[in-house]
Amino acid sequence: MNQTPTLAALMAMALLAWPAGARAQAPDATALQARNWAAACAGCHGPAGRAPAGSVVPSLAGRDQSELVRQMQDFKQRKREATVMQQIAKGYSDQQIEAIAGWFAAVR
Repeated sequence: MNQTPTLAALMAMALLAWPAGARAQAPDATALQARNWAAACAGCHGPAGRAPAGSVVPSLAGRDQSELVRQMQDFKQRKREATVMQQIAKGYSDQQIEAIAGWFAAVR
């Protein structure tokens, strides 16, 4: 029996995870949208950006927003080599990348 979670299960876990620092206030529509975009990263980077122990894919949770934006922009502009991230990054606008990076930066 396959014990690997499905992409739908990983996305559901990521959607349920909300950055601890943001729980005190109700999230606005932009923050909710950023969370939804970030959920697409769960398949590789783990629920809420927390990659499994020993993973070759890095965790994104709690990393500096500007660092994440810079890396995504480098993927998008093909300045950084990757297996699939160049394709994924080019599908996001600069505003979406900022929002996603901000969401991951807030995850604790």
